[in-house]
Amino acid sequence: MTNKELLYIKDALGHESEMQKSCTQFANQLQDPDLRNFVNSLAKKHGESYLKFFSLLNS
Repeated sequence: MTNKELLYIKDALGHESEMQKSCTQFANQLQDPDLRNFVNSLAKKHGESYLKFFSLLNS
């Protein structure tokens, strides 16, 4: 991989990590259980995306 490609992956990892953190924090502030569950599922998906990007670096 080129340095530029590695920087793209690093950015993607940072974005996914930040989105997971933001969704988790936002979900904790929600009163509506359905909306809270939905936002928690978004946080989970961002966590899974983070792991997929990270696994690309190890392959």
